Amino acid sequence: MDLALALAFLFFIGSVAGWVVELLFRRFLSSANPERKWINPGFCTGPYVPLYGFGLCILFLVALAENIPWIAALRYKKLVLFLVMAVAMTAIEYIAGLLMLKVAHVRLWDYSNVWGNIQGLICPKFSLIWALAGAGYYFLIHPRILKTLAWFSNNLAFSFFVGMFFGVFLIDLAHSLHLTARLKKLAEENDVVVRFETLKLQIKSSLEERKLKYNFFVPFRTDVPLSQYLKEKRELHEGKK
Repeated sequence: MDLALALAFLFFIGSVAGWVVELLFRRFLSSANPERKWINPGFCTGPYVPLYGFGLCILFLVALAENIPWIAALRYKKLVLFLVMAVAMTAIEYIAGLLMLKVAHVRLWDYSNVWGNIQGLICPKFSLIWALAGAGYYFLIHPRILKTLAWFSNNLAFSFFVGMFFGVFLIDLAHSLHLTARLKKLAEENDVVVRFETLKLQIKSSLEERKLKYNFFVPFRTDVPLSQYLKEKRELHEGKK
């Protein structure tokens, strides 16, 4: 199968699966959500998290690299692969988080309270989790991915749904970037870094207190300007340094 088509398919699968993982993590485990509310995770509106889509593509490519002769000859080949996976996933996480933080003044996640963190964007704990996830992917998921891609190559009609996903995703991405531009402007006006998930929770709690409808897939749709939420709960966001 064409590598580009395979990666497009994996991006689709990884983005949707990642959204489910983040949804459950934020509902049941995240310390940033002590009230255990259902919150639409991620940067986009729809049920996908692009970071995981890129991540699955990286894990797939690194796993394929085991067939390169000089890597295949390594004594601890699998350990090297898992370390590379952890470094690659950590790098993706850092670059994405840093771009949003420095360019848009928006913090998508926060590891500031975790030991060894760098700018609250990455930390040893989650790098270890990425390494374990890489090992899990290699042994449990990669063989099934190869079988799925073989099925996909014999059922290319399914590529219609992948194409439809990318069409919806690009429209959603444009909408999300427009929202980010608004948040950047508000952050500059209020001299803060907007905590993305905190703002979502803040809006949901405020609407529920006033018995107003909250839209799960449009979490920033409010009855008052977003600037009001930032001004009322400014202390929940991060002061610029």
